[in-house]
Amino acid sequence: MRCPYCGHEDTQVKDSRPSDDGTAIRRRRFCTGCGNRFTTFERVQLRDLTVLKTDGRRVPFDRDKLLRSVRIACRKRPVEEERIERIVNAIQRRMEMEAEGEIPSRRIGEMVMEALREVDQVAYVRFASVYQNFSEAKDFGAFLSDLENP
Repeated sequence: MRCPYCGHEDTQVKDSRPSDDGTAIRRRRFCTGCGNRFTTFERVQLRDLTVLKTDGRRVPFDRDKLLRSVRIACRKRPVEEERIERIVNAIQRRMEMEAEGEIPSRRIGEMVMEALREVDQVAYVRFASVYQNFSEAKDFGAFLSDLENP
């Protein structure tokens, strides 16, 4: 594993343990070049996923992008980082199980909205406002009225 600080190729694993939800191995590493420590995570990947964008482009699935978007929706909300990781892990597992390697971006957005609706309604509305491209205050009003009257 290459050191993220100096690029040195010789790093040593000092400690390995399963993550809290058991879906990854957390490794503490030490760089013999610069002496810095860093953490890596090893996850199971069932298959490579490709995201089919609404404009027809195909891009490789980026777990970090999904994680960032869920974190942004949950920012300053009472949602623990561990919970966010579990949400993203569950969505990724569902995609790997359901998809034949290609999944529409709309489906990913729907899965995130389903998960956030159960976790935090403010995070759910934040994500929906970007995902559904709200452009005016009335868009929020219509969405919130649907939320109150399922």
